[in-house]
Formats: sequence, structure tokens, C-alpha cells
Amino acid sequence: MLWSGSSPSTVKRGNMWGLLMFTGAAWLAISWSVLRLEPLDIAAVAGPIVLFGAVGEMLRAFAGTRTWWLNAFLTVLFAVTAGLLIWDNQDSTYTTPAALIGWYLMVRGAVDVAVGIMTRGADRTWSLLVTVGVLQTGLGFYSSSSFARTGPMVIVVLGALGTLRAVADLVTALRLREVAGPRKDVLELPPERAAGVSGYTAGLTDFEGAPSRSRARHRARPSATAATATATGSESFHDQVVRTTADLDAMLAQAGITGPRAGAMVESPKDMPTVPDTPEGVESGAERPAGKAGPARPGG
Repeated sequence: MLWSGSSPSTVKRGNMWGLLMFTGAAWLAISWSVLRLEPLDIAAVAGPIVLFGAVGEMLRAFAGTRTWWLNAFLTVLFAVTAGLLIWDNQDSTYTTPAALIGWYLMVRGAVDVAVGIMTRGADRTWSLLVTVGVLQTGLGFYSSSSFARTGPMVIVVLGALGTLRAVADLVTALRLREVAGPRKDVLELPPERAAGVSGYTAGLTDFEGAPSRSRARHRARPSATAATATATGSESFHDQVVRTTADLDAMLAQAGITGPRAGAMVESPKDMPTVPDTPEGVESGAERPAGKAGPARPGG
């Protein structure tokens, strides 16, 4: 449930729900205290009670809602009403206090009803706000009539006012706390995603901490010994050719590319050049024109 001009998507301030929780508790204390007063004290407490309601509207206007102007208007209206009650506290009758209290209740209840209907698609507690608004409007209508011009009835009206405003503010505070969610610096994952992230982190840690010999190695990749021998220069060129050819054959076999069938006649090409045994022989053979390749000289 939200106050006038507010919605769950626009009011998510971290301290606003705590402020409303405080005002709700204060309204409960006011309601309990008013019911213990004597009729002669009504004129002295009615003004400060309405003034407290005006202060609450002012704080809501500072919350930064899109309809802050409505709360600002209610602040001025209720402040003027409280001023009239405080100025007319010497009246020996209960007509003026009852009428001004009824005015406050009717305006506040009508605004709650309008806001509740306006936010029915965005707030699941809109019906409670409408109910509280209807009760406030009916109570204000009764207080403005001639039936509530006695001391005990005005006291009951003030007590009911505090109770209704306490319910409205407390439910609003809890609703704002619910829609606010966690802080920006806290990331809460669903249980399924949290379990997946934990499993992935554990597997990555185990893989990084495992010894190197347990890791999978592709056949075409040279082993640690061959890589070390190549780096130190202890492997001959012939060994490199043989190893590279073997790795290439293994990769072709994995790809499903096989050689000729067993027993098939394979015609050997004529004028086959001699396989060079040194890198210099490979370079000299590449420099000869195509079709004139001959035996490679050992010395290049």
C-alpha cells in the first residue's frame, strides 16, 4: 500500500520505509494516548495531531515522487487546519474541533481512495488502501455532523484517526521494504544458479590445482620431452620430420581419412627426389624450377 501519488516503481528509497515505520508507531501511540484523555483536553491536542499529519505529508513530498506536488498541497492544507485548531482552542464547545477533524479525515480518505484505485495494477495492496480511505472518509463525514459534537465522541474519532493512519503507514512501510529489494552492493542469485556457480568454481579450482601430467593432451601437440628437446636443439631434423608426419597421420585418422586398402597396387612416381636430411637441402630443393628437380646435394 502506498501513500498519495506514489508507486512501487518510483518510491524505493532505502530510508523511506523506516521513516514510515516510525510514523506508524507514532500514530499508534497517539491513538492510545488520546483515548485516555478527558473531554476538556480535546481542544489542546486536536491541533498538534493534525499538525503531525501535515509534517508526515511534508516528508512524503520530499521523497521525490512524481506527484510530490499533491503531498505538498496536503501539507499546506493540513497545516492551515492545524493552525485553526490551535488558534480556536479556547472554544467551550466541540463544534469547531469536530468539524476540522472531520475535514482532515475526509480529504485524507478521499486521496487514499483515489491513489488506491490509480495504483491497482501496480500494487497488490491497493484494496487495503481503498478500504482505509473509505473508512477515513466515512469517519470524517460522521465527525462533521451534529452527532459528534460531544466530548466522548470527538475522543473516539481522534483515536480512530490515529489507528487508521497507523495501519496505512505501517503497511506502506512494509510494502516499500518489499519492493526495494537488496542493496546495490549485494547480489542474490536463485538457488539453482547459486548451486551452478558453486560447482563451476569448485571444478575450476580442482583443474588449476591438478598436476600437469593429469591434463589431457592432443596427439598432435608435442610432449614436454619433445618440446624441451626442440628448445635445446638436441633433436635432429630427421626426427622432427618423422614426429611431425606421425602427428599428421594421427590427426588424419581421427578425422576419418584413411589410406589405400591393404593389398592395393600403388604406383610409385618416377624421378622421385631424394628426401633431404637437412634444412639446407629443403631450401635448395624449393629453389629449383618445377619439373627439373633432381637429387638434392647433401651440402646444399
